[in-house]
Amino acid sequence: MTSTQLNFIAPLDTPLPPPPDGQVLTESQWTTLMAIADAVIPSIEVSSTLSNSSLCLAPSEYASAVETIARRLPAQTDPKLTQRFLQENASSVPGFRELLQRMLGDCLREDARKGIRVILSALDTRAGCLLATGYTTSFHLQPINIRQQILQGWASSYLPPLKQSAIGLESLLVAAWARTSPTLGPILSFPRVPVHGKPGKGFDYDFLQLPPGAQPEILETDVVIVGSGCGGAVCAKNLAEAGHRVMVVEKSYYWGPEHLPMSEKDANIHLFANGGMNSSDDNSMIVISGQTWGGGGTVNWSASLQTQAFVRTEWANTGLPFFTSSEFQDSLDRVCHRMGVSTEHVEHNKSNQILADGARKLGYSQKAVPQNTGGKKHYCGYCTLGCGAAEKQGPVVSFLPDAQKAGAQFVEGLQVDTVLFENINGNKTAVGVQGIWKSRDSFGGMKCPNRTTRKVIIKAKRVIVSAGSLESPLLLLRSGLKNPQIGRNLYLHPTTMIYATFAEQEPIKPWEGAILTNLVDEFQNLDGNHHGVKLECITMLPSWILPNQIWTGGLDLKMRASKFPYITGQFPVVREKVPGRVYPDPTDGRCRIAYTPSAMDAKHAIIGIVALAKILYMEGAKEIFLSTAGMPVFTRPETNAATDNGEGVNDPVFQSWLAEIQRRGLTLPNCRWGSAHQMGTCRMAATQRAGVVDPKGKVWSTEGLYVSDASIFPSASGVNPMVTNMAISDWISRGVAKDLQADAEIETRARL
Repeated sequence: MTSTQLNFIAPLDTPLPPPPDGQVLTESQWTTLMAIADAVIPSIEVSSTLSNSSLCLAPSEYASAVETIARRLPAQTDPKLTQRFLQENASSVPGFRELLQRMLGDCLREDARKGIRVILSALDTRAGCLLATGYTTSFHLQPINIRQQILQGWASSYLPPLKQSAIGLESLLVAAWARTSPTLGPILSFPRVPVHGKPGKGFDYDFLQLPPGAQPEILETDVVIVGSGCGGAVCAKNLAEAGHRVMVVEKSYYWGPEHLPMSEKDANIHLFANGGMNSSDDNSMIVISGQTWGGGGTVNWSASLQTQAFVRTEWANTGLPFFTSSEFQDSLDRVCHRMGVSTEHVEHNKSNQILADGARKLGYSQKAVPQNTGGKKHYCGYCTLGCGAAEKQGPVVSFLPDAQKAGAQFVEGLQVDTVLFENINGNKTAVGVQGIWKSRDSFGGMKCPNRTTRKVIIKAKRVIVSAGSLESPLLLLRSGLKNPQIGRNLYLHPTTMIYATFAEQEPIKPWEGAILTNLVDEFQNLDGNHHGVKLECITMLPSWILPNQIWTGGLDLKMRASKFPYITGQFPVVREKVPGRVYPDPTDGRCRIAYTPSAMDAKHAIIGIVALAKILYMEGAKEIFLSTAGMPVFTRPETNAATDNGEGVNDPVFQSWLAEIQRRGLTLPNCRWGSAHQMGTCRMAATQRAGVVDPKGKVWSTEGLYVSDASIFPSASGVNPMVTNMAISDWISRGVAKDLQADAEIETRARL
């Protein structure tokens, strides 16, 4: 590692909006929930008698825990830190309950909230407790040790709803704790900001500001683009540079590099849809999508992979020859050139180096992942929280500044409710959008109540919807469009995690360095039709990883957390065949996701997990474990770890463990699935019967209305979708520009 270690200037604060109004839970429900929280994240102390306030250990067990954690800490660490960490419980953490209230009130679906309320109320009744716990005593009156045993019983229950509730609650509580704990960061030596690189300077954006008023504010432009992410940003640049008036509207807000990377607590609220807590209807999937100025391009991991030949051919064979044309390749190359995409300056961090070295030793096909870092080395690791170095050439650093320089106008904080139509020459023609704008407060944030709210109407000759695969179809539905394909064909690249712990002589510090710089593509065609897996590394931020690991007890949580500097995380990214769909929640209209990983997905994912386990074994992992409940942990014998007898992955103990995890499989609800890629809900197709938009991106049965984002993918891209999204948007927007130019020439001739 050759990067210079610097003292990064602490980012500016990003105060959160006020917590939700009204009563999220009753006080008795809060009492029960905090009792669960203090069992999941307990205060741990020495005692021979059970306690309502702490998990009681025998003196020898407590001393062993203290000694083990202290051994993992740097020599100069405050000797009292370990005890403070062990004695900290969830309810003692400042801000824990407030964040939990926000997560429950703002981020969870109403049906999920109702389910939690029912469980919490039942645990405060004799009948409910007897049914759920086997005791008649209210849950919050039980000693911590008993509460923990109850939760452990739920997690291994044969009743799927009880098991699923336990897994969901435990993950939610650990996430809130990891984002607010005052001791977790110091225990891990996890710095608030990256230690490599330097702060960058952001672009000086000029957002339209509207005065207060009771009447709608009416604006006019040639093209209004709904969404500032990878698709919308490319469209804005191309159309503005073609000389057209462009207005980009975004329901979220811009945060410059002086605010980045955000804290783990603030980032999930400011930068991700529903606080990063979108889940499928059956809770089998957590779906993470960016929701900020620049969209997913602000929080992704720089991976810039072009669409593979087999995907291009598959799409072309559906009647879309553009995807095998030189024009598509030109668009791919054009967007990559603008972002300075290359592998030239890639430097693997430890996690990616383990993936590369282990794959080489096993003969697996692999390659470096091109990065959109402007032809420079970018060794950050915190890009999930926003890039404070302004080196990642996502939309906020590249295409959107280009658009403003060419005359485009921008509006942040505008929630578009509907596309406006008129009947022009017998055609349903888009003529603008309508929505509600909410300004920042007088301090430039969202915390204070003095924010202006206005109804806004934007009249335009063309409307481009680039709100992403979760929101674009919902906007079309709110606008009265009836095509039954809208919202269908959702692809998510489902994935599940595998972790490994390495020797504690020197910490890996997995949060350091570029996040995703290598992939293994050996297993990308497991069915003969190019459905399979790619093996990649994940962002290693504590509040992202600890909630994803399986909770087995309060002491185990804290002991495992203290190992974090020595852990790596990888996952198989599945290119799936069977899609899901999105639709509006009947209560509040937010996006609902109907999606369950298929048996084929699970089969392919376990092949990827086994391959990753072999890679980790070859690189000397001491422990290997999955984010799937009930799976055994592989622990390498000490003699095996110290010497290599030449067997490699043929070691009988390791092979026995591999056979066992394959036998158990990635079953629901045990397996924790996630997704950071959303595609396909406004599918491009050669006919209206098969999709939502035509081969030029125009919405079928309309005029003047286009969709340009990953929602128009005909199927899963099989690679991180950013570059494919941008290239298609490059093509669509250039077509729109030509159409506008042709309209202008017709108008000119008519006047003559």
